[in-house]
Amino acid sequence: MSAMTAAERAVSRKLQKGFGMEFDVTVEIPRGTRNRYVMDRRTGRIRLDRTLFTATQYPADFGFIEDSLGEDGDPLDALVLVQEPTFPGCLIRCRPIGMFRMRDHMRPDPKVLCVPTADLRVAHLVDIADLEYFYKLEIQHFFHVYQDLEPGTRIDLEHGVWADRTEAEAEVKQSQDRVRPSLVQR
Repeated sequence: MSAMTAAERAVSRKLQKGFGMEFDVTVEIPRGTRNRYVMDRRTGRIRLDRTLFTATQYPADFGFIEDSLGEDGDPLDALVLVQEPTFPGCLIRCRPIGMFRMRDHMRPDPKVLCVPTADLRVAHLVDIADLEYFYKLEIQHFFHVYQDLEPGTRIDLEHGVWADRTEAEAEVKQSQDRVRPSLVQR
């Protein structure tokens, strides 16, 4: 058996220390599809919402962070950077590495970028700066054009566009805090 490289030792140290925040993401849309699925909150079933009008495909598994509530009134959106696409309804334990800031219908609609905690092949992704430049461009391009041909839609990219892990964790925490009062009121 060969000795560990410096990079392997660094990943091993990170794994031993832990990465901090973890949460569950429910996948609604697998990577590589043009179909937009949504979770029907009333029935708990996956519903086909529409097929994207553009020829672009989702660049990562897309879903929502369980037990969260974004500023738009929906659970906080998440992109999970998986090696292979999963399937609608799949639950993945994740940790954030960053966030893509955008506005949908003039309201904040950030997308938290996550990696599966159980996948050691992505253990080196700790912060947004660790994600390869062209993958970030692909994600940014997707959200810039994916609704271009749909009537009545408007997407605005926010200032700075990308946020680091610390900002992503703060957004997740705030979205989880928004859920707690609504659970108490029921």
